Amino acid sequence: MLRSRNLNSRLLVVLLAVVAAIGVSLPAAPQAVAASLTQVTNFGTNPTNLQMYLYVPNNAKPDPPILLALHGCQGSGPYLYSSTDFAALADQYGFLVIYPSTNPGGSCWDVSSDQALRRNGGSDPVGLMSMITYTEQHYGGNPDAVYVTGESSGGMMTNVMLADYPDVFKAGAAFMGVPYHCFYTGTARGWNGPCAGGQVSMTAQQWGDLVRGDADPGYTGPRPRVQLWHGTADPTLNYNNLGEETKQWTNVLGVSQTPSSTDTPVANWNRARYGGSSGTPQVETYSIVGAGHQLPIQGTPMAAYAIHFMGLDGSAPTPGSTGALHAVGAGKCLDDPNSTTTPGTQQQTYSCSGAANQTWTHTTSNQLTLTLGGSTLCLDADDRGTANGTKAIVWPCNGQANQQWNVNTNGTITGAQSGLCLDVTGASTADGAPVELWSCDGGSNQQWTLG
Repeated sequence: MLRSRNLNSRLLVVLLAVVAAIGVSLPAAPQAVAASLTQVTNFGTNPTNLQMYLYVPNNAKPDPPILLALHGCQGSGPYLYSSTDFAALADQYGFLVIYPSTNPGGSCWDVSSDQALRRNGGSDPVGLMSMITYTEQHYGGNPDAVYVTGESSGGMMTNVMLADYPDVFKAGAAFMGVPYHCFYTGTARGWNGPCAGGQVSMTAQQWGDLVRGDADPGYTGPRPRVQLWHGTADPTLNYNNLGEETKQWTNVLGVSQTPSSTDTPVANWNRARYGGSSGTPQVETYSIVGAGHQLPIQGTPMAAYAIHFMGLDGSAPTPGSTGALHAVGAGKCLDDPNSTTTPGTQQQTYSCSGAANQTWTHTTSNQLTLTLGGSTLCLDADDRGTANGTKAIVWPCNGQANQQWNVNTNGTITGAQSGLCLDVTGASTADGAPVELWSCDGGSNQQWTLG
C-alpha cells in the first residue's frame, strides 16, 4: 500500500523521482527497530472508533516524550510505522510514538467538520487526545513533552491538533499539509477542492484569526512551534499551501513573515526560519525542489530534521548562543535603554534593531551578558529578588545566582535563584515596556527566542 495518496479516493498517486531531486549523498537514517508495535484498546473517549498503536522502544528514557504520528489517506498507523523513520529515531533517542489509524480503515482524517476544528468538539481529535492521555497515564509519557507530526491528511491534522490543543503540544512538523481550517466543509471527512488545489488564499491576519477565534477561543498562553514541509511539484496538495500555512503560523506565533534566515541544508532543500536564526526559530519551512506528494522520504534525513526541530533528539538551547532575545508576544527585543552601562538600569522591550544594546550572549555559566563600550554587564534580578515584580536589570557580572538564567526548551527564561519567568510587564506590545520577573503562567509575554 502506498501512503499519503488519494485524498477522499479522488486523486492518483504520483511517485516522482524525489530522492534524485534531493540528492543521492544523504546519510541514511537509523535502521533496525528492536521493539514492536502494540495495539492498545479501551484507551478512553473515542467518538469515531479510531485504532491506537503504540511504539515503546526498548531504551525508552524516564518520563519519555510522546510523538503523535499521523498517516495519510489510504494509510494506517502500522503502515506509517513501517514506511517512515520515526520508530528508528525513537530507538535512538528513547521517545514514544503513537501511530493511530482512522475509521473506517484507510480513510482520511476529519479536518473539515465543525466538531474537528474546535477544542473538545468531537470527532477524530478527541480520540487522538485520549491516546495521548492514556500514554501519559499508563506508559509514563511526559505531559510537558508532547509533539505531533503527520503526512498529507495527517499533515492537515497536525495543523488542526496544534490549533485545537496549543497547551498540549510543544511543537509539530506537518508534511504536505494545508492551513488549519482550509479544508473546512462543515461535514466529516469532507473534500475541499479549492484548498487542495492551492486556490484558497487569505491574509496572515485572517488565517491567524481562524486559529485564535475558532480552534480554542479565549486561549492566550504560549503556542507550539511549527515546522512545515512541501514539495514544489506536489500534484495532490498544491505547493501554494505551504505559503498559506507559513502566513498562518507566523501570525499566530507573532513573528515576522520575513524569514530571519534562509539556507539550503541539503541539496534542493530550501529552508526558511522565522523568529530566530540561531537559537530557536518559531516557524521553519522546507521547500523540497521537484518533490511530489511523498514526504517524508524514508532513508533520508527528513524525519531526523523534524525530530531535531521538535527537540526529540535531546537538542535544546545551548550556552554560547549570541543574538537578540526576541519577546514572542510583543514582537520586540530585550533592550538596554539608550545603551546605558549604568548598573541597576531596568531592561525593556523595544523594536528590534540588531544593535549592540540588543545583542545578548547565553554563557556557559548560564549568564545573559551584554557588551557595550568595552564593558560587559549581566542580566540581573534586582537586589536578588525572588518576588513577583522584581526588576530585570543590568549589573556588573559577579557570578551570583541572581545572574544565572535557564533558557528553556518551552521558550521561557527562568531565574536560577527564583524560578520566576522573565516577563514583559502587562503583556505590553509597546516600545519601552519594562521587563521583570513573574510567576510562570504560560503567557506569550513570557516566551523568548535567542538568535
